[in-house]
Amino acid sequence: MSADAGAITDLVLVCDHARNRVPAEIGGLGLGAEDMGRHIAYDIGARGVTLGLAERLGAAAVLSTVSRLVIDPNRGEDDPTLVMRLYDGSVIPGNRRVTAEEVARRIAAYHRPYHAAIDAELDRVLAAGGVPALVSIHSFTPQLRNRPWRPWHIGLLWDRDDRLLRPLARRLAAEPDLVVGENEPYTGRLAGDCMWRHGTNRGIAHVLVEIRNDLIATPETEAAWAERLAPALRDALAAFRRGLPAPRG
Repeated sequence: MSADAGAITDLVLVCDHARNRVPAEIGGLGLGAEDMGRHIAYDIGARGVTLGLAERLGAAAVLSTVSRLVIDPNRGEDDPTLVMRLYDGSVIPGNRRVTAEEVARRIAAYHRPYHAAIDAELDRVLAAGGVPALVSIHSFTPQLRNRPWRPWHIGLLWDRDDRLLRPLARRLAAEPDLVVGENEPYTGRLAGDCMWRHGTNRGIAHVLVEIRNDLIATPETEAAWAERLAPALRDALAAFRRGLPAPRG
């Protein structure tokens, strides 16, 4: 499918938890296929939705290449949860005794290249005279172990910059079959995370989109949600552009 209504070359899509791959040099994390197929290893469906949006909107996309259990690109380099040892009831054997040297190696091999790729895309837009917008695609599990059911179909996360959040929230709230949460099921106020680093810290308009993963668990539903979100994002971006100050003559 080609991009509809023209490519949005100023938009950069990112997907922090796109894959559950564990590189051979890690030597395995000691988890079975069941755990590696769960939300603890990656964001189910988020990769397909991100690629579907990139295709429909003609936007750039940067996707992570390793499991969040190897290293979490949505955490700052000094965050204690950068390499998880226990996640939603599952012990991660390969990380239980991970050394500071191994964490540093994973940062250099996987974390920094991902963020460098995001910066490169944003810098490309700026160099061309554009005003970049940043959208991060995630998914969340319907229910954490021993926690309440999460009723939202989609959550929009943000911190201090609501320039893109507000028009997207209004657009999605107009769809009567959607339960939309703001800073649900998580808060977007996490210093050092991906949106803080590339959005808040650089003054670039951004929003993080969380989709409940039971809604995007198959290629067909990934495509359906990409089809649904593409016009909503296009409308929100148009509203954001209208709010920009006029260029100086």
